[in-house]
Amino acid sequence: MPIPTTEAVRSSESIDTNKSYLVPFILVTSLFFLWGMANILNSALISHFQPVFTISRAQAMFVETAFYFGYFTIAIPAGLFMEKYSYKKGILLGLVLYAIGALLFIPAAKLLTFGFFLVALYIIASGLAFLETAANPYVTILGKPETSVLRLNFSQSFNGLALVVGPYIAGHFIFSGNEGAMTTIAEKQQAADAVILPYAMIAGVVLLVAFFFYLTRMPEPAKSAALKFDKAIFKNRHLTFAVIAQLFYVGAQAGIWGITIDYVTDILPGTSKEVASQKFLVIGTSLFVAGRILGTMLMTVVKDHKILTTYAAAAALLCLAGVFADGLTAVYSVLAINFFMSIMFPTIFALGVKGLGEFTKLGSSFIIMAIVGGAILPPVMGYMAQAIGIQQSFILPCICFLAVFFYGWKGYNADPVKH
Repeated sequence: MPIPTTEAVRSSESIDTNKSYLVPFILVTSLFFLWGMANILNSALISHFQPVFTISRAQAMFVETAFYFGYFTIAIPAGLFMEKYSYKKGILLGLVLYAIGALLFIPAAKLLTFGFFLVALYIIASGLAFLETAANPYVTILGKPETSVLRLNFSQSFNGLALVVGPYIAGHFIFSGNEGAMTTIAEKQQAADAVILPYAMIAGVVLLVAFFFYLTRMPEPAKSAALKFDKAIFKNRHLTFAVIAQLFYVGAQAGIWGITIDYVTDILPGTSKEVASQKFLVIGTSLFVAGRILGTMLMTVVKDHKILTTYAAAAALLCLAGVFADGLTAVYSVLAINFFMSIMFPTIFALGVKGLGEFTKLGSSFIIMAIVGGAILPPVMGYMAQAIGIQQSFILPCICFLAVFFYGWKGYNADPVKH
């Protein structure tokens, strides 16, 4: 979940714009790919863990709870850590936590313990909170100021690449040969062990990136004013509405990504989880990337809140199609939601901090903390799926997108800031 930066960031040391920062830029760009991979693999884990641990769909959705709760609890401490020490040290700590969490998949699989996996996912997300807090400021200073936006967009494209590559990896390593009824401990153990190799490989790559970061001299973003709470910030109603809208959006995104594979296999009998991941989920994540690209282009000619309103309305209608349609129409409707979700997080963020002045940093922190929606709403969607049906569970994200629709329609409007 990329965390946008809202403040101009300069290096605390003199930046030679004629100097090449290619190696530092490549390293920072790799972070965007790494957190995208961790995020999208949760979709496979949710579907895979149900037969392995004989748990309900709702219980499996606690994968998202553990993951997003890690973001919620660590995002602010990560920022404070880097204010006190440095962004580079924060990145190194984040990468180490990421690798530790990924390696903990080995004992979690061998012990066949679902709770152990949740702890590992919490640790992974804790590491990602450091990486996402640091990545955007770093990209902005690794080159000429006038090309900072271009560099940031380029780096963020690798996050989208991970969303497309991840389902292929899940299909090949996790689902392949590990589907169907698992009636014996040996079958469950084999399926649990299937997650070891991909996460061990991820841990290896993460540690290699950490090693290169350790060896590379990185320019440091300038220190900014300390984060301080001031209740006067709540006079900005558009910020309050942004926090609410972001909570609903992240909850909807996490719920939809977490349930997509099961939705496809339920609606299209005979479709394997491997195919659901490698074909259908890839279509959805590719649409997410396409929607981000087109939405960003449209914002050069159409006001951002109008695009947000339109995208939210379309997403809500597609959720209803996912509830009432049948077969491929229902499946492709749900996959198409990804296109319209794509611009919601950064657009809500930008509108929420607009005009906050000295409150920008505090307001940003509140909107980032709304990521907790990804911890709260997916299990609710899972319980709805088992109580009233997987199609009917899309009523919940429909409601979430209506909240986003209201924000783009009315809630974004900022009253004059009163200090």
